[in-house]
Amino acid sequence: MTITTAPTLQRAGRLPRWAPWAILAGAFAVAFLFLGVTSEPTIASVALVGGILFVGATWAASRAVEGPRRAKDRLATSLVTGAFILAMIPLVSLVWIVLAEGASLMSWDFLTTDMTGIFGDMREGGALHAIIGTLWVTGIASLISIPLGIFTAIYLVEYGKGRLARAITILVDVMTGIPSIVAGLFAFAFFTIIVGPAYRSAFMGAIALAVLMTPVVVRSVEEMLRLVPNELREASYALGVPKWLTVVKVVLRTAIAGITTGVMIAIARVIGETAPLLMTTGIIATTNNDPFEGRMATLPVFAYRQYAQGGVGVERAWAAALTLVAIVMLLNLVARLVSRYFSPKGIS
Repeated sequence: MTITTAPTLQRAGRLPRWAPWAILAGAFAVAFLFLGVTSEPTIASVALVGGILFVGATWAASRAVEGPRRAKDRLATSLVTGAFILAMIPLVSLVWIVLAEGASLMSWDFLTTDMTGIFGDMREGGALHAIIGTLWVTGIASLISIPLGIFTAIYLVEYGKGRLARAITILVDVMTGIPSIVAGLFAFAFFTIIVGPAYRSAFMGAIALAVLMTPVVVRSVEEMLRLVPNELREASYALGVPKWLTVVKVVLRTAIAGITTGVMIAIARVIGETAPLLMTTGIIATTNNDPFEGRMATLPVFAYRQYAQGGVGVERAWAAALTLVAIVMLLNLVARLVSRYFSPKGIS
């Protein structure tokens, strides 16, 4: 009896590990030489042309050595990596510019003094009044928007049905795209009718920011609640737990990490707004600790006004921008700690 065996599959070759790096170096060298002949090469142009050559050369080399299947895999990997690098370039450059420009005037005195009695090109003075104003305005807006957004999202996911739920969903979608200046005009018109045209306060600015912040909270929390498996709800109902307690103890606890992230995205969305605060809180050189009466400086408006003045004001504007970035980072760290503490074990 003759036993026949299946033909042995030929294994395709593999590119050595150093091959992509060699192709990358060669692509940049060719791009530099090509641009040097045709025009004056720059870092951006060499990176763009070199990246295109690298993707094409990697695909061609992989197809010749490894076959079409691995060539497609390397092509997809190169495109995804290139997209990631392109997305990181503006982020890294922005952070670098803010750090480099803002560090020149950043000091403890800048964080603990205001602009009382500071005129012209005097290097004294700081942003304490703007920091306090930013915390007041953002804090009040958060106290309004976060509970309202969470309760609205709970209603849409757990209870909402029919025309009312559809109307709320459409309204949230429309509010998400409202320009910030429209929110400022709304708050200005509202308080002008109720109090008068001369009224300015942090509470007025917080109302404008709450209009921008609420739909972001609703949409992000709604998506997080929809990710909670229905099996958890059904298991809670099977134990006789009422629906409201299931939402509080099961649904919200399970989605707390995503809810915290969504809330922080909403805060970061409004903490740097300038246009609505120019119309509602205004600007002042001294510290105002009354959020319901009187003009109050905020970091975005302070940076805008200082940059418009020129001179030393430009350095103060960059330092204010760095302070604003530091506040957002600190709030994100606090949110991470909160979500880690309240999340069930195994969920972070």
